[in-house]
Amino acid sequence: MTDIDYSCEGTVFDIQRYSIHDGPGLRTIVFLKGCPLRCRWCSNPESQNPEPELFFRSSSCIKCGQCVPVCPTQALAPTNPGFVDRSKCVECGTCTTVCPTQALSMSGKKMSVTQVMQELRKDAIHYRRSGGGVTLSGGEPLFQHEFAKQLLMACHEQGWNTAMETTGYTTREIVRDVIPHVDHVLLDMKSIDPDAHVANTGVDNRIILENALCISSLTHTVVRVPVVPGVNDSIEAAEAVARFAKLMRGVDTVHLLPYHTYGENKYSLLGRSYPMGDTPNMKPETVTPLVEAIESFGLTCVVGG
Repeated sequence: MTDIDYSCEGTVFDIQRYSIHDGPGLRTIVFLKGCPLRCRWCSNPESQNPEPELFFRSSSCIKCGQCVPVCPTQALAPTNPGFVDRSKCVECGTCTTVCPTQALSMSGKKMSVTQVMQELRKDAIHYRRSGGGVTLSGGEPLFQHEFAKQLLMACHEQGWNTAMETTGYTTREIVRDVIPHVDHVLLDMKSIDPDAHVANTGVDNRIILENALCISSLTHTVVRVPVVPGVNDSIEAAEAVARFAKLMRGVDTVHLLPYHTYGENKYSLLGRSYPMGDTPNMKPETVTPLVEAIESFGLTCVVGG
């Protein structure tokens, strides 16, 4: 067995405990920073940049001014729109050390495999009792492929079930190196149509579809589709996903995730505008025709997941 490098470091922006989604049983989700896609509906915009980023929560700011003089690039000033001049900010985090209300905070920090495992062991008893385990999400976990691999190997050494939520946008070499250490892949499939995919994520989907076939040959795979108004919420789009899923090895389930705006507030924390504008949340029942279309191909279709 390959030795595990417990000193290997990655950038983690959240560790979410007691999740009943993203894999079987009770799970802990480790969110890794860095993603090559720029999905317009992304609910974790802080995951896109691979480096730690500054959050500014104006509602928590008491305007004490303690952060202004400590900023090495003079990026903070009450006269700045949004207070933080993002063109000057170098994401050093110095300001967060003096903020008494955590109005300024950093999203993402460097952690070693050892440090992450220390957190995960807190829930080990729940993994055993529920048949759960650890899920890597993001961002795109394969963006930090070496860290992801070492962490997955460490989890397997403990006998824990592993899962990964991924777009599959990476090289074939990375897929073959990392995915064998994953028990369940939750494969995000935004759109089969190449033009729609480029327009809404910024990247071509050819490599994603090619890797989807490879991933399903290596481990248990579930196809997940974020259903977004005007992007892929048609019967034709659902049927295209179902046809492709039937080409994948062993895939029998498709998850439909109706569009929501739960991550919208994070954009303002990063000083960014929300790309989806005022698009309202989708109600679960609005995807019923899509469920029926997918199930007509002999697949199980679940709303949520």
